[in-house]
Amino acid sequence: MSSSNRNYDFLIKLLLIGDSGVGKSCCLLRFSEDSFTPSFITTIGIDFKIRTIELDGKRVKLQIWDTAGQERFRTITTAYYRGAMGILLVYDVTDERSFNISTERGQALADELGIPFLEVSAKTNYNIDKAFYSLAADIKKRLIDNQQKQEQAAAGNNVNVAGQGGGEGSGKCC
Repeated sequence: MSSSNRNYDFLIKLLLIGDSGVGKSCCLLRFSEDSFTPSFITTIGIDFKIRTIELDGKRVKLQIWDTAGQERFRTITTAYYRGAMGILLVYDVTDERSFNISTERGQALADELGIPFLEVSAKTNYNIDKAFYSLAADIKKRLIDNQQKQEQAAAGNNVNVAGQGGGEGSGKCC
């Protein structure tokens, strides 16, 4: 599809990762369809949904991949990590087995890495949109910054073919 026919300005691939049963699919369903179901069939391999949002007047198409949390699917799901621009690490704050650190340590680690940390709830819809929108905004900003850097680098590498050198009237090229 040519860029003039796209109905979005940016395409961003996001991954939801975490242990089995922590709510990855619930978060995805809440964000993509604004619905919640307390009973979910376990994701086999991988699933994805698409939602287009608007950020700063630009249409951003989010391709959100929901990975299976079971160990037996790890080799399958890791193949889908390629091309991902952002990851949401999901764990269940009510199930100590799904995470090994406290909220405070999670926040400290996020601060150390310079990444955002949010607690969300698919059930109550707490911070779901904020998590996806803030990640998408960070990625969009990085994409724009990288594009500007590439354009500046390309502008600095111009070659003047109009003719400095070679001497006037010299009919030879070598």
